[in-house]
Amino acid sequence: MNNLASAAWKKALNTGLISGILAIMISLIGMVESFGDTFIINRFVSLGDILHMAPILILIYGAIKTYDQATWKLQLAYSTFSGAIAGMMLTVLVLFGSAFDIREMLVNASPTLFRLLMFGIELPVGAFILILKGALLGALAMGLFKLQPRWRNAITQGIMWVVLVGTLRDQILLASFAQIEPLNSILRGFFFAQSGLTQFGGILLFLIVVAAYYFLGGRKKIVDNNKQTPEKQRKSRLTRFGIAGIALLLLPPVLGLFFSEVLDSVGLFILMSLGLNIVVGFAGLLDLGYVGFYAIGAYTMAVFTSPEMGFFNLSFWQALPIALLFSVLAGIILGLPVLRMRGDYLAIVTLGFGEIIRLLALSDWLKPWLGGTQGIQRIAQPQIGPIAIDTLQEIYYLILLGIGLVAFVSIRLKDSKVGRAWMAIREDEDVAAAMGINPVFSKLMAFATGALFAGLSGSLLGAKLTSVYPHSFTFIVSINVLSIIIIGGMGSIPGVFIGGLVLMGLPGVLTEFEEYRWLFYGAALVMMMLTRPEGLWPETRRKLELHEAEEEVPEEDLTPAIQSGD
Repeated sequence: MNNLASAAWKKALNTGLISGILAIMISLIGMVESFGDTFIINRFVSLGDILHMAPILILIYGAIKTYDQATWKLQLAYSTFSGAIAGMMLTVLVLFGSAFDIREMLVNASPTLFRLLMFGIELPVGAFILILKGALLGALAMGLFKLQPRWRNAITQGIMWVVLVGTLRDQILLASFAQIEPLNSILRGFFFAQSGLTQFGGILLFLIVVAAYYFLGGRKKIVDNNKQTPEKQRKSRLTRFGIAGIALLLLPPVLGLFFSEVLDSVGLFILMSLGLNIVVGFAGLLDLGYVGFYAIGAYTMAVFTSPEMGFFNLSFWQALPIALLFSVLAGIILGLPVLRMRGDYLAIVTLGFGEIIRLLALSDWLKPWLGGTQGIQRIAQPQIGPIAIDTLQEIYYLILLGIGLVAFVSIRLKDSKVGRAWMAIREDEDVAAAMGINPVFSKLMAFATGALFAGLSGSLLGAKLTSVYPHSFTFIVSINVLSIIIIGGMGSIPGVFIGGLVLMGLPGVLTEFEEYRWLFYGAALVMMMLTRPEGLWPETRRKLELHEAEEEVPEEDLTPAIQSGD
């Protein structure tokens, strides 16, 4: 066997070791045991099983692409070998943990964990089962790779939907549409079990999703946009926007109170993210204290409307312009001293600004005006004539209106003279100034606009909760908003919506994962920076900037040796 074939086997070995390490890490941080009783398929497959098996399957599948020119026998050998190595590493963990008490160092290395890994089978047969499980996962990865793309995508989507629906069993049954008879009886009697899906329900859902993606998703119509008239293109866009708008309007009554609460929270973060996207995405000004403007909007609304403070007792609509004005002024005040700062220095100063606002709200010095640690309650809610907007579902429509207005303004600003000035400053401030762009005015406009949108979001937060507290405006809120922009795509308006749904919507629905939220955040950011730094829905200009310097370097050609097995 020559050196090239040896390199191929070493890569398969490395893949198995890495996937095994990831599976062990997931097991030892407690995720497997925590979700061992959360079944996807009742009494058959748990979420804990999925969590420790998924890394093995995904990493081996990715490694197989390196040997896509090899014979299928060698591909099967590589993938099965990698999976068996991962299974052996889990076996070593089980054997070592069973022989020695390691719980003083690794508290989650419990007998319960070991039983879950071995499907409840005792040693030594359980150890053999672990190795066999890893080898089968490797073979499954190879099988998926060899499928036609159309079939592979359909099957992958089927698996993902089964896992998602099984995990969300309780939340789905709480939705309004699930309470309608006879749908409720069908869901509880045939589709859902006491935990997760029934075996019949899981198979049925899988087949439906696979069929839908295969027959519908596979029909990709090739449309030559050059042959379409501008009128047809405009009508097509309007049709898509109309369908999306109708769907958004129907969500609260269809989904119910639980999902309405999640939608409200996601909407507020999207509203804030659209503002920070102006500052960071358009103008390139790294603001880590953005939560300060959010707090100013909320507290201004509270001070001017709450009867507890006894100052003004204004209505929501009367106080809203004042809250927005105060937010804009705060943006300008922050912008003035940092006009000459860039990069890390700017980030540190803005971080300090956000913390100053929070500490001022906490201070006893301002307690008579801001409520101190007790916050402010009884904030006025919006009212249109005799109709009070005071429920979660009604607040949703108000937030949706705010998002629509802010998104429209952002789109118009992006292609305006000011928007182009922001992007020029983002690329090179000195060159932009040499071209006649006023950096002082442009930066102040960016800070003021971003603060305006954050203040609007804060005002709506106060109306939604009817109370504000200092602990609602911590530094982590700014990190959440910044993460949404990074995941979605810096400078991309549609990316903000995608990032908000991924980072705030999914954790809001998957309440079981609350303990591990920041672990998923960190993993998502690392993966995005390594594989797709431009974001999930990148701005075209930003995508070109990130990839224009990339040179295609051909991978080491292992094909001759791999195909021959030499």
